[in-house]
Amino acid sequence: MTSLHHFPTRTITAAIVAICASSNTVASGFAVPELSTAGVGTANALVANPEERGAIAYNPAAMAFHEESTINLGMLLLNPDLSVNIPGGGGDATTADWFVAPMAQIAIRIDDRWSAGLGVTAPFGLETRWALNTFPQLTGVVPGTNIPLSPQPTQSKLEIVDFTPTVTYKVAPEFAVSAGADIYWARAAQLDSSISQMEGDGSGLGFNLSAMYVKDRFSAGVNFHSASTLDLQGNFTALDRRLVMGGMSPSQTAELDLDLPWRLQLGVRYEFIPDKFAVEFDWTRTGWSEFEEIKIVGDLNGSILSDDQNQWTDANAYRVGATYNLTEATQLRFGYSFDETPQGDKYFSARVPDNDRHLFGFGVAHKLNDRVHVELGYMYVKLEDRDFRSTRPYDRATAPADINGTTALSGKYESDVQLIGLEISTSFDAF
Repeated sequence: MTSLHHFPTRTITAAIVAICASSNTVASGFAVPELSTAGVGTANALVANPEERGAIAYNPAAMAFHEESTINLGMLLLNPDLSVNIPGGGGDATTADWFVAPMAQIAIRIDDRWSAGLGVTAPFGLETRWALNTFPQLTGVVPGTNIPLSPQPTQSKLEIVDFTPTVTYKVAPEFAVSAGADIYWARAAQLDSSISQMEGDGSGLGFNLSAMYVKDRFSAGVNFHSASTLDLQGNFTALDRRLVMGGMSPSQTAELDLDLPWRLQLGVRYEFIPDKFAVEFDWTRTGWSEFEEIKIVGDLNGSILSDDQNQWTDANAYRVGATYNLTEATQLRFGYSFDETPQGDKYFSARVPDNDRHLFGFGVAHKLNDRVHVELGYMYVKLEDRDFRSTRPYDRATAPADINGTTALSGKYESDVQLIGLEISTSFDAF
C-alpha cells in the first residue's frame, strides 16, 4: 500500500491543472477575450477604435476621444460543445446549456484632458465535465481495493472576474495614454476527479497600460496587461480514507500560486468611407510561457506537495473587424480571428484539449435615442480537430503518475463554442 501515499499530492496537482485550463474557453489556453458586445461582433478587433463605447474595455485610452461619460452594462452567454473519440471509450463532455459572464464599463469624462474608468469583465474561465468511462486506460482499481487506479478527470470549473480601474490623459488632440490596475478575483475554482474533490478561491493583482493615436480617418492603439499571480486557497477531500498518508486527515487545505499570462494587443483602423465603413486589423500576443509550473503547498509544515510542470508557449492571435453604419441609428459589425494554441503534445491534457481556432463574429447596434444604445453580438468559435496520438505509453505501474501527454489520452478531440453578447449603454454629460 505504499504507492497509495502518492495519491493525495498527485490528485491535488491534477485538480489545479483542471482548474486552470479547458477547451470550453473561447481563445487559446483558458482565456476569454470577449470584453464587450462590440468585441463579440468584431471578433475582438477593437483596440484602435476611438468611436464605439464597447472599445473602451479593450483600450481605456479611447475614453479621451468620447465627448460624454458612458455606462455600459451587459452579459456574455457561452454554449460550449466538446467531445472525444477514443476506441472503447470517448463521448461528450457534459456541461450546462449556457454559462453567463458579466460585462460592465463606466467611463467618466472629468475635463478636456482627464478621464477615469472602471471595467468588470471575465477574461479567464472554464467549466467542463467528463464521464468516468471516457478514458479506457484510466479505468480499473488498485488490486485488492475499490480505489480507482488513476485520477480520472470529472468536473473542472474556474470563474475569474477582473476589476479594472483606469485613468486616461489626453496628451495632445490626436494622442492619449492610460494606466490602471487589474484586480483579479477567482470567485470559484473547483475540480472533481474519480478519487478526490478540490474547491477554493483567491485573488491577484496586475496592471495595464494603453495608448491611442487618432488622425483624420486613421487610428492606432496598443493595450498591455501585465502577468499576474493569483493566490488560491482551497479544501482538498480524498473520496477514500486509504488515499491519504498515515495520520493525515482525508480533508486538508492546499494553496498554490496560479500564474496568469501577460497580454499585448496592437491595432490599426482606417475609415474607408468616412462615418460609414471602417476596418481594423489587430495582432495579439499572449504570454502563456508564464504558465510554467503549479507548486502545491500543503497545510502540514508548509511542505511542497507537488511541483507540476506545464511549459506552455506564447501564442499569437490575428483579428480583423469591420463596422458599417447602415443608417444613422443602426450599425452592423463583422469580425474574424485566428488564435494559435499555446499547448504542445508533450503536455497535452484531456482537461485542455486545446488547438488552433477560428472565431467568426457578427453584431448589430442600434441607437434608441442620442443617449441610449442597445447592442447584440453573436460569435461562433470552431477549434480545429485535434487528433492526438502519443508515443509515450501510460504505465499503470507508476499510477497515479501524471497522465498528460501519454497514450491514455490518445484520441480525436472536437470542440466548438457559441457566444451571445447583450448590452445596453447610456451617456451623460461630463462634469
